[in-house]
Amino acid sequence: MGETMQNRTRAIRARGIRTTVAALAAVAGVAGVAAAAVPAAAATAPASGTPRFLEPAELPPHPSSPWYAGAVTAGQPDPLPMCVGDALPSITSHREYWTEFDTNAQQLTVEGRSEQWAKDFAALLRKDLAGCAKKLMQQDPDITATQKYYGRLNVEEGADVYGIHTASAWGSSDIGLFSVGRDGATVTIVRWGQMGTFQHAQVADFKATTVTAVNKLY
Repeated sequence: MGETMQNRTRAIRARGIRTTVAALAAVAGVAGVAAAAVPAAAATAPASGTPRFLEPAELPPHPSSPWYAGAVTAGQPDPLPMCVGDALPSITSHREYWTEFDTNAQQLTVEGRSEQWAKDFAALLRKDLAGCAKKLMQQDPDITATQKYYGRLNVEEGADVYGIHTASAWGSSDIGLFSVGRDGATVTIVRWGQMGTFQHAQVADFKATTVTAVNKLY
């Protein structure tokens, strides 16, 4: 792969699209951070009144690897996730998850100043996700994106689930699942992704993860 293609791949990854090269880089990066990772059996003890995050074992099961997680971190993640990243405020908290393969996940949580603010913010995120495939193709003509809406889940104030598939002109194919859920004045986003197509999307497992994520916020 030439220098131009590598630059293009890194640029796509910065917007959150998992290309083959980016996935390999992420796997290599796991070795450097695994010592600081939280294994699936570990528990998180948040301060009173602080939203709780998913534990690795609560993510969609991977057939060949355990899940690992970093610490809950204040602020926006870098790089921002595709589709929802532009809307994230500075008060976002996030946690990264990964496997020994290309499968990865992320949870982002925002404590709003009021229930109305959180309701409006969740609506904005849903709007961004509904238009994500079109926006991705406008941003990069070498990307073909398609998406599906997997429905609304009856948990707290509700959660909505979306799937987005991206394929590049140079051969990468990636599938991502997103959910937006709300409990009172708090909104949480869960993202799961790996190389593949809609066939490889663990939709039922991801919905169960989303219900857990929203239920355990408080």
